[in-house]
Amino acid sequence: MNEQVLRLPAEWESQSAVLIAWPNADTDWADRLGEVEETYIALVAAITRFQPAIICVADEDVEAYARARLSSARIDMTRVRFVEAPYDDTWLRDSGPITLRNGAGFRLLDFRFTGWGGKFDASQDDLLVERLHDAGIFVNSARQSIDFALEGGAIDTDGEGTLLTTWQCLHERHPQATREALTGKLAGWLQQDRVLWLDHGYLEGDDTDAHVDTLARFAARDAIVFQSCDDPDDSHYTELQAMGAELAALRTGDGQPYRLFPLPWAKPIVDEGRRLAASYANFLIVNGAVLMPAYGDEADARAQAVLAAAFPDREIVPVPCRSLIWQNGSLHCITMQLPVGLVG
Repeated sequence: MNEQVLRLPAEWESQSAVLIAWPNADTDWADRLGEVEETYIALVAAITRFQPAIICVADEDVEAYARARLSSARIDMTRVRFVEAPYDDTWLRDSGPITLRNGAGFRLLDFRFTGWGGKFDASQDDLLVERLHDAGIFVNSARQSIDFALEGGAIDTDGEGTLLTTWQCLHERHPQATREALTGKLAGWLQQDRVLWLDHGYLEGDDTDAHVDTLARFAARDAIVFQSCDDPDDSHYTELQAMGAELAALRTGDGQPYRLFPLPWAKPIVDEGRRLAASYANFLIVNGAVLMPAYGDEADARAQAVLAAAFPDREIVPVPCRSLIWQNGSLHCITMQLPVGLVG
C-alpha cells in the first residue's frame, strides 16, 4: 500500500467500542420488540466481555428501560455508555460513521444514508453521524460530509488499501455512474489503492441490494470468508457458486490467490411465506473475538468451526440473531466498530 496519512482500518484492528442503537416501539421492531430486545441483550453481553458498547437511545425513557434490562442481565455496566440521539431505525452499519485514521486523529466520513435507495424513511438516520459528533462522543476527530450515497455494509477492507464491494449495490445507488467512475470515487474517499468488485451473490430477504457484508468478508490481508451454498436445489445455488468462483479468481496486492473459507448454508428460514436472509458472513470482529450470528440451525456449529479456522487467534462467540433477519439484516448490520482512540 502507498504511504498515506489517511487510512481506513480493517475491522480486526484494535477498537475503542462498538456503536449500536436500542430498538424501541417507534422503530420497525415494534411488532416483535420483545424478541429483538433479547438479541440486543445477548449482543451487549458479548461485546462488553471484550470492550465497551456505546448505545444510542431515542430519549431518557428508552435509556432507563435499556439500562434496567441490561443491568438485570448482569452485564458489566461500567462498559456501557448511553447517548441520546434520534434515529429512524437501528441499522448503524449503514447510518454510522466510516472512520479513517488521520495520524493520531480521525476523519469521520459522513456519507448520505438514503434508506437503501429510498426504500425506507431515513431522515433521522442521515443526521446521526453529525449528531453524535456534535454530542462529543468522538475525540481527535473531524467530520467530513460527503454528498454521495454509501452504506458501511456495502464495503469491506483489508486495512492495507484493498476494498471489496458489489457492483449490484453501488450500481443501484448510482445507476448513471460507470464502474471506472465509482472505483475512482471509492478509492479517493476511502484511501484505497484498489477496489475489487463482485458481480455475483445475492440473498433472498435482503433489501440492501447485495451488501458485501452479507456475502464475503476479509479475515486477513490474504483471506476471505464467504457465504456459500452447496445445494443445487436451492434458489441461491447458481449465484453463490458464481460468487465463489469470482473470489477464487481474485488476487492479493502481491498477486497471490486468497485463502478462502466457505461458510455453510442454513436450512431455509421462512416467516409468513417469506424466506429470510440467514447469512453467517454477517459476523462482527471485536477485540480478541468474532461475534457470530447464530440462527438455531444445525449449521451454526459448522459456521463456528469455519470462523475459528479463519480467525485462529480469536474466540468465536455465537449471538442468537434469528429475530434480526425478520427485518432483513443480522449482527454486523446493527453494529459499527469504532477504532481505538476515537472514543474518549
